[in-house]
Amino acid sequence: MYRNLNYSGATPREISEVVNNMMNGKTNNTGTVTLAVASATTTTINDERIGYNTVILLMPTTANAASALTNVYVSARAKGSATLTHSANTDADKTYSYIIVG
Repeated sequence: MYRNLNYSGATPREISEVVNNMMNGKTNNTGTVTLAVASATTTTINDERIGYNTVILLMPTTANAASALTNVYVSARAKGSATLTHSANTDADKTYSYIIVG
């Protein structure tokens, strides 16, 4: 995790560090998820940064995740969680990195 600024103010150096990190792509809005296996057709992402209007983008990090990507979508979003709907499969390593925006 990268530095967060205090809501009541920060020093110019702290502000500079946060802005420079943001300009270099370090934005504290990523995570990983592995799809549930066996007969499961949904997987829940629990992340306090997710809201009702959050956009979630997935990037497969395993071969099985890449082959399943066309059958994975975000079917629900709520405060603190999102539901991924996918095909049931016995492959245990369908892992994705994700980015959340908004």
